[in-house]
Amino acid sequence: MGTETNTQTKPTLEQRILKVIGVKGTFKKDVVPMINYSSANVTTSGSGYVISLYFTLFLTGVVDLKPEHAAIVTFIAGIWDAVIDPFIGILTDRTRSKYGRHRRYILWAMPLYAVSYALLWNSYGLNGRERPMQAVVYFTIVYVLYKTAYSFVDVPHVAMLPELAPDYDLRTQYNSVGYIFNSIGMFPSFVLAMAVLAIFGFSDPEKGSEFPMLLVGIILAVVYAFCLFYTFKNVREKPSLDLKVEKFDFKYFLQEYALVVKNKAFRQYFFMSLSYNIAVNFYRSSLVFYIRYIARLIRLYVLFTTIEGAAETSAFPFNYAITMKHGKKKCAYFVTPFMLLGFAVCLFMNPTDENSNSAIWVIILMLTAVLYPFGKSGIGYTSTNIFPDISDIDEAITGRRREGVIGTFNTLIKTCVSTSVQSLVLVILGVFGLETGSAVTEYEKTTGLLYAQSDSALLGVRLCVVIVPIAFTLLSLFLLRKFKMNKEDHRLICAAVATKHKYGSVTLTEEQIKVVEAITGQKYQNTWLGKDNGAEYHPLEINEDGDYVLLLEIEEEMKKIRTAKAN
Repeated sequence: MGTETNTQTKPTLEQRILKVIGVKGTFKKDVVPMINYSSANVTTSGSGYVISLYFTLFLTGVVDLKPEHAAIVTFIAGIWDAVIDPFIGILTDRTRSKYGRHRRYILWAMPLYAVSYALLWNSYGLNGRERPMQAVVYFTIVYVLYKTAYSFVDVPHVAMLPELAPDYDLRTQYNSVGYIFNSIGMFPSFVLAMAVLAIFGFSDPEKGSEFPMLLVGIILAVVYAFCLFYTFKNVREKPSLDLKVEKFDFKYFLQEYALVVKNKAFRQYFFMSLSYNIAVNFYRSSLVFYIRYIARLIRLYVLFTTIEGAAETSAFPFNYAITMKHGKKKCAYFVTPFMLLGFAVCLFMNPTDENSNSAIWVIILMLTAVLYPFGKSGIGYTSTNIFPDISDIDEAITGRRREGVIGTFNTLIKTCVSTSVQSLVLVILGVFGLETGSAVTEYEKTTGLLYAQSDSALLGVRLCVVIVPIAFTLLSLFLLRKFKMNKEDHRLICAAVATKHKYGSVTLTEEQIKVVEAITGQKYQNTWLGKDNGAEYHPLEINEDGDYVLLLEIEEEMKKIRTAKAN
């Protein structure tokens, strides 16, 4: 017998990298378009993360606003966000442009984004105790400008994805690269915060001067503006010059969003994601007060957030592998329990004078820094992957691509919940009697001791950092179970939509109709797919491999558009 030769070749470095990040294809043709799109994630994730870490501290500590006054700033900005986002969603869906419906808004919003972000960290000498109303008015105006710019970036950016990546699994790959860029966006926050705070010689951001945070804000504003421009310059979207739109009036506006609510899959996603974001933002908005007044380890705050970022990033390969093998929901069930455990660990910490020198308390604190973000990544990854599919279900109901309208709710959930919860946490802590700002600083400077909050104030902190987050995390997992659509269901709906667009009607089997009704929550004849059903016989075209022919054609067309820049 002759000797067998091994014809298998070792994978190249490029192939190994692609396998790690979970992308099929080649780097130039497949990964580069994903990087181009995800560059904006550096801005949307990084800027918001710095605000969540430091803005409340900045207002109550450096500017010296009382918690209830700082709550006014974040509350008004959140209300404004809720008002403007729906209009931006409809505006982008109705845009005629050679650049496509969404991309140019990212360019237009870039200057306002950078300027308003830098101004958030500059009070021009206003003191919140001496002139509270002037400080509230100034920061409210600047925060509203920032929220406006953020919405004009985030809504169009999210809305582009369903069209750029029409395939169910391809969206997961895009989101996987985006997930990495989210971490890249947070990384400058860690590095700059550590470097600037170290250079200026203080470890407690609440007691520092304004200049270090202003410097951080200016540097980050430049970085984030560049990332937005990079996405605008390199992403390719279908031109929309031939787009037909209806007359816009208030009735049309209400009807557009009423149609969204009729989508059963959207309702399931919305309340699941809403619950998850409430849990995350309650924890995030109250965390610094927990570390400062219960753990009494504020000197480790920046280190804590750095470990958090690393722990969340480390969960990505695990989440991706589970998603590709078992579907988009499973990683939430497997990983989220670690998030609940991270919350529970916070209950073991008690404030004593020995905390700051106790290795045990440091270990407990860092255990939270690992468990919570690792677990948070599970349902967060699931939520991100599910969202683009909602637009396809909406098209089955309405017959139109309305990514802007659908994308509005993603921004609403993220930013409105963030600012609203920030305000609510500040109000709750104020009601429970938490002291901040000059009252704390003067005591600690005079005595050299850490300020001891009342039992009532500490109870308020525990309520916000542990009890409320656990309750809403459990609720989000329960609501996620209601979301039924899988990959096969999604491809069926997309194939039916493509067939209806091509021929004017589509013919589905009774079993296929049941799938559509279960996901949309509507009678088939009431959906756009079901109208004129049976006018002509047009069943879904399937090739010998069981793939829907029209979907393969659409995916190939979009791949050519995505890779145009790379070629």
